[in-house]
Amino acid sequence: MAVTPLFTYKTKADLVADSIRELVRSGEIRPGDVLRQRDLAERFEVSATPVREALSRLEAEGLLVVHAHRGASVVKPAAENKAEIYGIRAALEGYAAELACARITDEELARVVELNEHMKGLKSDDPDVVRLNREFHEQVFLSSHCDHLTSLIRQTWNVLPSRGPQVVWRPHAESIQQHQQMVDALTARDPERLGALTRNHILGAIDHMNRALGQGGS
Repeated sequence: MAVTPLFTYKTKADLVADSIRELVRSGEIRPGDVLRQRDLAERFEVSATPVREALSRLEAEGLLVVHAHRGASVVKPAAENKAEIYGIRAALEGYAAELACARITDEELARVVELNEHMKGLKSDDPDVVRLNREFHEQVFLSSHCDHLTSLIRQTWNVLPSRGPQVVWRPHAESIQQHQQMVDALTARDPERLGALTRNHILGAIDHMNRALGQGGS
């Protein structure tokens, strides 16, 4: 079953930034790679202005470092202190989820529900699970309609080697169950419950990771 895209107006800078993020996530652009404005403008068939805006935005998110006269380079993510990073994620995304309860549009809520339903029908080893899980969490925090908070969350994601949420540690059935609880709380516009569920869901990933790696801490 195909997931219907959520149609929202995007500027050229938005589209360039989204494309670069996806190229980094997919590994086509790797940590340390240098991105030059002229090359990007040609690749995406836009002028230099939206490219500059996109690079500036991605630098603010912690994905790139922009060098004067030398383009931008992709930041190498940290491999240590995952527990601390997930703790920061839990705090930020928990708050974003609370805001989303009051600010989410009907179209955005429909998108969250659709992503959740699609994940339910997949097996744990389906490669689409990773992408849909990322989109699920991303749609929730985007629905907070708080640009500064969204930027902080993206910064936290970009510090992780996976550049965002992982699904490798947690059992698929547990993830689906927790996502459904989050959807129910969001549908009910219950910020206290959704905030708690979101924080517990993210922090729970640390426990699963430590058990899988045979570690007692981060």
